[in-house]
Amino acid sequence: MELHQAQKEIAKDTHRFRVVNCGRRFGKTTLSVLEMIAKAVIKCDQKIAYIAPTYTQARDIAWSELKHLLPEGSRAKPKFNESRLEADIEINNSHIWLRGWESVESLRGQKFDFIVIDEIAMMRNFWSAWQEVVRPTLTDTRGEVLFISTPKGFNHFYDLYNLERKDSDFKSFHFTSYDNPFIPKEEVDKAKQELTEDRFAQEYMADFRKTEGLVYKEFSRDKHLFNSLPKDLAFVKYFAGADFGFTNPAAIIEIKKDRDARYWVTGEWYKTKQTDAQIADYVDLLRLNECYPDPESASGIEELIRRGVNVRQVIKNKDSIRNGINIVRELFKANRLFINENCQNLILELETYSYPDRKPDHNEEENPIKENDHAVDALRYALSSESQYGGETIKDFKQPDYAPASEFESRGINPAVRHTLNNNGRLVEFEQPPYQSISNF
Repeated sequence: MELHQAQKEIAKDTHRFRVVNCGRRFGKTTLSVLEMIAKAVIKCDQKIAYIAPTYTQARDIAWSELKHLLPEGSRAKPKFNESRLEADIEINNSHIWLRGWESVESLRGQKFDFIVIDEIAMMRNFWSAWQEVVRPTLTDTRGEVLFISTPKGFNHFYDLYNLERKDSDFKSFHFTSYDNPFIPKEEVDKAKQELTEDRFAQEYMADFRKTEGLVYKEFSRDKHLFNSLPKDLAFVKYFAGADFGFTNPAAIIEIKKDRDARYWVTGEWYKTKQTDAQIADYVDLLRLNECYPDPESASGIEELIRRGVNVRQVIKNKDSIRNGINIVRELFKANRLFINENCQNLILELETYSYPDRKPDHNEEENPIKENDHAVDALRYALSSESQYGGETIKDFKQPDYAPASEFESRGINPAVRHTLNNNGRLVEFEQPPYQSISNF
């Protein structure tokens, strides 16, 4: 099978990390599989991985294509393990694995020569998994990566696409669905007529656009992100919203309110596999003035109260989601809500949390889709409730006497739980833990 011209341009490039932003039906799966086969056959002892958002997608998208382009009985002598989605290339002892991003932790401790990461824009917690799990697997071999995706708003894929400006190892490519000569142009033209302008621009033209139906469309990175707090701020309250979870992430959003009634989100804690007790331990060590937890988590609230946390009421009724969203949106509109740029999970959710597609002859849904919502829920609990029911300031407010790092560690909590991009665009542990004094911010 021959590559088309745009695919050839990508394949010939020699940068270590290639980032391909392309429209639907560009031919990214074919390109990915052919590159994996070429590297597995030409060199000996190659370890190669293809990672899709889920294991099912890896099987449905790439596995059949791999077997079609590398048939059993060919000179490469491939042997396929259907249950594990693995291929052994006996001619030179190379190996190809297909995996899902949901089990990316299984790659920890391994080493690879080449990795394809497909549909990155759909992957949760991309930066932390890339830096902590995937990137180290390339160190021994100085391995290469082909990142490839269609955009989904201004999320982590947008940041990855722009890394070429900071890191010479990265090279980015942009191609549309029109760049695939094997797709009839009239089919793409027809899609243009049927879809909204933003949807067509994103899906077919690979244009970074705000997600359609976005809940917090007022949020702007240019207006509402900050790197460090202004030195002249005087704070009157330090509080947080808490969304409990175990299989789904738990989210703690830390907020400081200044004397001008502006809100500064200074930190996030966003983790899976955390019990109610572990979450309450973390909140306790923050020494908050107030905490606004999910009212449906009775056991979590009980754990907070048991530790002496000042738990404040969060009203939850049929209108509370809509009303809370409106309060947060108004704060963004009035430029009274600002987010620390290190809060990557909150930023991701603000840029992807959306309403369902509107159906013909149906009223528009009032509540958003129940996904990408853990950090934004915690933010909503805190801001909507504090502004309505907890608006009083704390008399003689003093910066909390944060627990020392040793106390975090004694409870099995890593105090450096945050992550940030360094000057080279690499995700690293945020060395400024939440127990520092504001004078050190």
